Amino acid sequence: MRTPREVIEEVRRMIAGDGPEFSTLFAPDGVVRYPFAPPGTPAELRGHDAIREFYRAGETSKGLVEMAEVTAVVHETDDPEVVVAEIGHHGRSHATGAPYTFRALAVVRVRDGRIVSYDDYIDPIALARMLGRTRELAETLNR
Repeated sequence: MRTPREVIEEVRRMIAGDGPEFSTLFAPDGVVRYPFAPPGTPAELRGHDAIREFYRAGETSKGLVEMAEVTAVVHETDDPEVVVAEIGHHGRSHATGAPYTFRALAVVRVRDGRIVSYDDYIDPIALARMLGRTRELAETLNR
């Protein structure tokens, strides 16, 4: 059975493009939440099917960046099921032609080797910059 730290390593590998499909890391009723969800992103995904479909639909945006490195720093908590992970990557954005750095914070609960909850605190402004969509984000926010 995988520890929370080992599960985060699988997440890091997945982001880098050499790990398992994200949904396979979850318990059948596992949930992903985006407390700071950018426009067009659901605030919550529940269950394997919803997680798989959302991430498959987003595969096209991965081609917009060339990642040089993906890192994960894991912080253990008083609860043995919960870790806080600082996940980051940097590289070059094909959308903007510029280098980028992106970081997110995840609060992850792992039970019996599977993720039961994953709260993903992403920075929607940094994400829009990385993908060359700051104007689109600003227009959406001004509506």
